[in-house]
Amino acid sequence: MKKELSPTQREELLNTLKARFEKNKNRHQGLEWAQVQAKLEANPEKLWSLHSMESTDGEPDVVGHDEETGAFIFYDCSAESPKGRRSICYDHEALESRKEHKPENSAVEMATEMGVELLTEEEYRELQQIGNFDTKTSSWIKTPAAIRKLGGALFCDRRYNHVFVYHNGAESYYAARGFRGSLRV
Repeated sequence: MKKELSPTQREELLNTLKARFEKNKNRHQGLEWAQVQAKLEANPEKLWSLHSMESTDGEPDVVGHDEETGAFIFYDCSAESPKGRRSICYDHEALESRKEHKPENSAVEMATEMGVELLTEEEYRELQQIGNFDTKTSSWIKTPAAIRKLGGALFCDRRYNHVFVYHNGAESYYAARGFRGSLRV
């Protein structure tokens, strides 16, 4: 698969990201778009990952800046779990374990294909500090190996103005559950 955008796709994506950045300044106070754009233009493979996030309805936006590495941190900021990433189980092992009614893909595989990481529980809680997300849906999060080894996987949502972390069999999938990604540029 080609991991490079055409000049038109690149320009459209940068325009979309800039408009979202300007509209949601509360997510990245003190940061300037020109710095973000320069970093993106210097890392075309990261643009491809952001395009993948955008094309699956993730609405990626800058949510932070790592002072040590200089990286800008993007999370999926769609109000609900991204539409283009729902009805998937947790990982490839879970997908293979299903004998019938297999979902089309898994969260871990899709994230890898997109070049992004699943949010951790800590990152998911950070995201919820800047807005109300997943009030009708839920999102798989990176699951600790000890839980996954026993067949489980974790997901989160926001209900009653509170962030909840739950567990499910990793092979389960629901129309209202997807995953949110993070990307460092």
